[in-house]
Amino acid sequence: MGGRTRGGDAVRAEQNGLIAVLAFGGIVVSLSQTLVIPLLGVLPAILDTSASNAAWVVTVSLLAGAVAGPVMGRLGDLYPKKNVLIGCTAIMVVGSILCALATSLWPMLVGRALQGVGIGVIPIGIATMREMLPAVRLGPSIALMSSSLGVGGALGLPAAAALAQYGSWQWMFWGTAVLGLVIIAMMAARIRLLPAAKPGGTLDLIGAFGLAVGLISLLLAVSKGTDWGWGSALTLGLFALAAMAFPVWGWWVLRHPSPVVDLRVAARRPVLMTNIASVLVGMGLYAQLIILPQILQLPAATGHGLGQSMLAMGLWVAPGGLAMMAVSPISGRLITTRGPKLTLVLGSLVIASGYGSALFLMSSTWGVMLASALTSAGVGLAYGAMPALIMASVPHSEMGSANSVNTLMRSIGTTAAAAVLGVILTQMSVDFEGLFVPTETGFRVGLLIGCGVALSAAAVAAMIPPPWVTEE
Repeated sequence: MGGRTRGGDAVRAEQNGLIAVLAFGGIVVSLSQTLVIPLLGVLPAILDTSASNAAWVVTVSLLAGAVAGPVMGRLGDLYPKKNVLIGCTAIMVVGSILCALATSLWPMLVGRALQGVGIGVIPIGIATMREMLPAVRLGPSIALMSSSLGVGGALGLPAAAALAQYGSWQWMFWGTAVLGLVIIAMMAARIRLLPAAKPGGTLDLIGAFGLAVGLISLLLAVSKGTDWGWGSALTLGLFALAAMAFPVWGWWVLRHPSPVVDLRVAARRPVLMTNIASVLVGMGLYAQLIILPQILQLPAATGHGLGQSMLAMGLWVAPGGLAMMAVSPISGRLITTRGPKLTLVLGSLVIASGYGSALFLMSSTWGVMLASALTSAGVGLAYGAMPALIMASVPHSEMGSANSVNTLMRSIGTTAAAAVLGVILTQMSVDFEGLFVPTETGFRVGLLIGCGVALSAAAVAAMIPPPWVTEE
């Protein structure tokens, strides 16, 4: 009996190590995505370029992550997930080193693109948990892994702001490179090498290229439309290219024996409805990241700004990310006891209540912090539920790809939120001492949109059917 207990303890220790390594990896790769945001004001001087060119340092990481996510997810189905996880992290490390050494725009853009590829660690990590953990531990572990996105952002903003203000900006990139190397060593030691879920398949390179053309065209048009003009030839041309590329890509992958994304699986109602809800939750997450930091940093003389420094802003919004981590055990228990569908509905409603409260609390730093924490807690609940819904609805051989597509849907939501709110806040702005700043009404309209999007996510989530009603 004692031997069985020691054996059970060893198994549980192995599982705990796996969960810790994957969650830590998720935190670091999400940290690498957000650490340049406080640097945007000084990047033109650092890279000897214009402000519009420097903005590509953020955009290129988004585009690379969006394109690489489904490809890495498919590789996670075709090859052992341990190897793909280590490969994703290694690419992120190389990107971090390039960024640390960059003195001009192009090396920085290449480095940031490679950092964007690292985001594949999160969906593949979730699929790895499905393979290696018992059902009783799966819900809480997925919730913890999903919440790593918020923790990375929570740590990244104040840390990057402090370094930008008091230290050397290169430290941020060297730090993520060192952490990435630590994660690689931990993955090599703590994750078992299991056979590939779909060993007979091959990577559909033509399908991957077609997906890249469609996604880059769409996301570029959406994210840069405000800067280039929504009626400009470039924006309209990109939308037209996306409109042509996606049908051709769909025709191709439906006929390929090992498609980069299995559209037949993606069209199943539970998967489709979950992905639609994911777009809306992604919009709900990003709306607050656009609005609340601006309220904190605008001068108090505007009448609705709170006059905080860059570092203080990062510290005031940091509890939001920590709230995502704090609710992950609750999300896990709800997923296990009540199901992921109810958890997603509840999370969306909590997001909506956070935006609603912000309408009344935006006049004080403590109020903004509380509204941010409430909204982020809802995101934490929802982010844990979405992968659980996906994995309950797809075959074992499609888990990596399906989770990556779900992550892509959230990215599309955040990009759409940035575009919509960018237009609103630009149109509803006033001249303040030579600078155009959003009005209080503009911020309130943005908060109402965030609330409405979250309520829409709850309505969509409520209509997700059980996975067993789908056709095989």
